[in-house]
Amino acid sequence: MGMSDLTEQINKDDIGEERTRLRSRPLAASLILIGGTIALVLGMAVSVSFGAADIEFITVWQAIFAFDPTLTPHQIIQELRLPRVLGGAMVGASFAVAGALMQGMTRNPMADSGLLGLNAGAGFALAICFAFFPGMPFMYIIMYSFIGAGVGAGLVFGVGSFAKGGLSPVRLVLAGAAVSALLAALSEGIALYFRIGQDMAFWYAGGVAGTKWNQLEIMAPWVGLAILAAMMLSRSITLLTLGEEIAAGLGQRTRLVKLAGTIIVLVLAGSAVSVVGAVGFVGLIIPHLTRYLVGVDYRWIIPCSAVLGSLLVMLADLAARMINPPYETPVGALIALIGVPFFLYLARKERREL
Repeated sequence: MGMSDLTEQINKDDIGEERTRLRSRPLAASLILIGGTIALVLGMAVSVSFGAADIEFITVWQAIFAFDPTLTPHQIIQELRLPRVLGGAMVGASFAVAGALMQGMTRNPMADSGLLGLNAGAGFALAICFAFFPGMPFMYIIMYSFIGAGVGAGLVFGVGSFAKGGLSPVRLVLAGAAVSALLAALSEGIALYFRIGQDMAFWYAGGVAGTKWNQLEIMAPWVGLAILAAMMLSRSITLLTLGEEIAAGLGQRTRLVKLAGTIIVLVLAGSAVSVVGAVGFVGLIIPHLTRYLVGVDYRWIIPCSAVLGSLLVMLADLAARMINPPYETPVGALIALIGVPFFLYLARKERREL
């Protein structure tokens, strides 16, 4: 047997072992996609109906399918609540899919756009936009968010690469925390100096209350294309989770896959942050929950993460309006109540494994 045949046999044995140990569950994934979608639609109906103004469900139905601009309840539904709910769903899907891709590409269970500097980078770019280019169209703002997310990620990986012993998951998160703190401080300094604190306040709090139709019209194609591209890349991401050597042995161009995945993550994170602000932990919690339910096949993980991420942010936004009406609790704070303990659990688990 030649060396190439031996290597191929070893790779096949390794892959067989991994697939046996980490089996996917398509039935569970199908149930999540169907049940999650139904829950998402029902949750949207409840969320659109609930608010400071008490509006009956029949009025909501009429406002959506037989809109009358002369009626105030119809205007509230169409101009305020509906874009808010749809924006929350898109943002949740964006953060969740971005987190799933990052965890798959880096094989880092603590990878998340908020923990690795992408959100802070996008927020820094927004501060620059508000300070130096007031009144900029949202299309350009979202582009700057992509660039800012890329700068944040680049700084994190650059700082983390200086760590002795390489980029372990914990070291990468520590670098992310340091860079995120620096970028957040710079953003606050810009906000104070240029007196744009009110414009930046929504970003620090994190929420979908101010979402407008024009934002969704610009954001939706980016998010839709990025999630579609992520699903097309899903098989390659699954192979990357087995190790770069195995993926390369199966003919995968690992560098090209990582480059494509990184671009998708920047688009998703930048789009979400430009609309909702500093909402973290969605991309940390949802991919872990999804992998626990459906296994490690990213052909199932990515669509299921999108559905569950949408559901999480939508329910968090609904809870934010119910806790202390008529005032609203920041959505980011509610999700952090779940995300911080989950992050500490993962960090402790990774420390034991070092």
